[in-house]
Amino acid sequence: MGSLASRTGRLGLGLLVLTALAGCGSQAFVVRPVPDRQDLEESVVQRDGGWCVWDKIAVIDVDGVLMNGSNEGLFGSGENPVSLFQEKLDKARHDRRVKAVVLRLNSPGGTVGAADLMHHSLVSFRAKSKKPVIACVLDLAASGAYYLACGSDGIMAQPTSVTGSIGVLVQTVSFAGAMEKLGVSAEAIKSGQIKDLASPLRRLEPEEREVLKGIVMHLYDNFLAVVLQGRGKLTREKLAPLSDGRVFTSPAALEAGLIDRIGYPADAIRWAKELAKLRRGKAVIYHRPVGYKPNVYASAEPLQPGASLINIGLPSWLRSQGPQFLYLWQIDNLSAP
Repeated sequence: MGSLASRTGRLGLGLLVLTALAGCGSQAFVVRPVPDRQDLEESVVQRDGGWCVWDKIAVIDVDGVLMNGSNEGLFGSGENPVSLFQEKLDKARHDRRVKAVVLRLNSPGGTVGAADLMHHSLVSFRAKSKKPVIACVLDLAASGAYYLACGSDGIMAQPTSVTGSIGVLVQTVSFAGAMEKLGVSAEAIKSGQIKDLASPLRRLEPEEREVLKGIVMHLYDNFLAVVLQGRGKLTREKLAPLSDGRVFTSPAALEAGLIDRIGYPADAIRWAKELAKLRRGKAVIYHRPVGYKPNVYASAEPLQPGASLINIGLPSWLRSQGPQFLYLWQIDNLSAP
């Protein structure tokens, strides 16, 4: 009895704190039961007219930075983008009424491993299911997100989208200069000369730079191979000047052959229906039980304000675990006062 009273008291205190944090404006809390199972559910977000519309187009979102790990949020860990993507593909593959997929992209890219895993999953999905996939770029599909889009049957981008950024990045930092001024030194006991490669506690040596450059160029060649395989009209000669890391507006990307069409999500759904030879159908979105999505525009997670044009605030996993090889569009805007 005492334990129950204690828990009730803590719950009441927690609600009081949340109410205080909410301020004095028009705020409200919605408390509702949540199922124990968190299997993906399906919501219809668009439907053609007529009776007995059974066939579906699955709309699958890929949002934010791509990483093979849980995204950390204010109140705990979020979804693993790679795992969630695979789960949605599996649901679409095993549903016989799903005839095609629209992949909605709103991402600056991410780690090399995550982008490659997701691309492999998408190519495997197409091979096993024989269901067409259309990639639809919203605000941004750069670097690893464009890498993923190349695994689809066709790429459409909104008129105001930014895409491309074909390239690889490994970002390092050195505090050696500041440490010298403070009289601080670091000593590493290591089994090999470059075991502490790219350590932030010392400057990068020329030999280490060459090692990293070799890895970057290997991953870059892999990126080019994926683009050439996915974009059949492009040749290596045409791709070379497009692959220096730059991003493209939709009209420029269309002219260069990086995308196929310019349009909106509804246009991408119509295109997917054409490829699947559907006269009528309904668009569905997959989500967790508490993640209701009211329409076809509602699911994409917003990027940080201005993320398409300014430096992206990278999460802790990119800042605190040493150098990462990235298919990521990143603009550094740091400057000394």
